[in-house]
Amino acid sequence: MENVNHIAVFVCALMSLVIGAFWWSPLLFSRAWQKETGLSDDDLKKAQPLKNFGLSFLLAWVISYNLAFFLADGGTDWKWGLTAGLLAGVGWAVTSYVIISLFEMRSIKHMLINTGYITVYFAVIGLILGAWR
Repeated sequence: MENVNHIAVFVCALMSLVIGAFWWSPLLFSRAWQKETGLSDDDLKKAQPLKNFGLSFLLAWVISYNLAFFLADGGTDWKWGLTAGLLAGVGWAVTSYVIISLFEMRSIKHMLINTGYITVYFAVIGLILGAWR
């Protein structure tokens, strides 16, 4: 625990929401994602933002701590943090997501939008955790 920067972990959890706000904004993928998921504007109005964002933040905190423990070695730097983030993101999270999406018969576009976010998020938190020692 002494090699884990708890403030950096908290910031990494926040980055989940920051990156997500940009990723699923009208600037990037909101309409394409909405079309691929089959959610209408009315469906989205029924969402429970406090629950969704609150649980998302808590789960991102778990992800961030998990990666921080993997990177707790004193020799970790930003390069290894970025590499480890990409390895965990692509090697574990993206591949698991794609396996599930294949059985749910999701489109390639749907998978690319969501796995793109996962890859960027893991790369960013790996970079932060590796650099902010």
